[in-house]
Amino acid sequence: MIFNSKKFARKYAIIYTTILSIVLTAPLFVYIMILLQIDEAKVKLSLERQSHKIILSMQHYNNSDKIYHFPRYKEYNSVLYDINYNTIFSTIDFIPNHLSEGFHQLEENYYIVYPLPQGYYFNASYLLVSTKHTANSIYFMATGVMFLIIMVLFIFSLLILKNFSTPFENLNRQLDNFIKDSMHEINTPLTIINLNIDLFTNKYGDNRYMWRIKSASKTLATIYNDMDYLVKEGRVVDKNSNINFSEFITNRVKYFQEIANLKDIQLNMDIEDGIYYIFTKRKLQRVVDNTLSNAIKYSLDGRCVEIRLYKDSQDRVIFIVKDNGVGIEDTNKIFSRYYREDETKGGFGIGLNIVKSIIEEENIQLEVISKIEEGTTFRYIF
Repeated sequence: MIFNSKKFARKYAIIYTTILSIVLTAPLFVYIMILLQIDEAKVKLSLERQSHKIILSMQHYNNSDKIYHFPRYKEYNSVLYDINYNTIFSTIDFIPNHLSEGFHQLEENYYIVYPLPQGYYFNASYLLVSTKHTANSIYFMATGVMFLIIMVLFIFSLLILKNFSTPFENLNRQLDNFIKDSMHEINTPLTIINLNIDLFTNKYGDNRYMWRIKSASKTLATIYNDMDYLVKEGRVVDKNSNINFSEFITNRVKYFQEIANLKDIQLNMDIEDGIYYIFTKRKLQRVVDNTLSNAIKYSLDGRCVEIRLYKDSQDRVIFIVKDNGVGIEDTNKIFSRYYREDETKGGFGIGLNIVKSIIEEENIQLEVISKIEEGTTFRYIF
């Protein structure tokens, strides 16, 4: 598979940017909180100054004057309360939630309450001065800074990772080309071997030595097909077709019978006729071949492998392969790439990993039941 440096750089740039953004959020949050506290202190100071102006205006009022013009301001409103907090005069448009002495906030309304000396200021006991204020500018600034940080981090990470991954992409491309060329070179002699085996068998008859050569070539062909599937994965678009499932399974079982003969294993088929299923032939062959190959490989000599194909009451296609072998200790690990539970059996440990990727792509259910020294059953539900 070709290593995509752009995809690699984009993926990890997002990861690194996210991590660093989270790390930088803490100092930015502290900085924003400090700015909000400073902003609140400025509002409080402005309210205190305005309160003093109003109090000073009332102090200068001469009782001989018939009318007192209460100071009005565009950005500030005020209230005079008596001792029982009854309103004497008001220009505010909200109801304060606290009337105790000091600085308070109600949503975007900031206000301060001052006590007044008794007997003065028109029998008022408390003065409330308010203003409307929001910290939107701070929040906008914080959002802008955070966005700028994220963009700079992402672009910087993207450039570094792309440059870093380019040599690996070139190396991977060379390796990929080498594998494709090797696959092509392997296919040619493998085809010649199989062809000459068939010609030799037709002329001189079959024998145990021919079985061994056929078995080895078919095992090699299975590995070749797995490698070919991995090389073409993501590049070749497979088209579904209406496959004669019954005939397909029968042919694959006959194909593997010569491999089974070397271990005196009998492949017993119980195949229901006339079962068709819309699927990709290349993917179906990988599922069937790897399942049959493993069943033969891990079965004990002289035993049998049971292969069943039928439709259940829900019209689902059920494909079952049951061996009589060593069993599997951990059925979850066998689908990991390059994992081999028994190193002595050979192989690369990629077959069942391919099977897993196919059944996940095609929403095929798989049940694996295994008992040590008794055998393993693979049950596919299409």
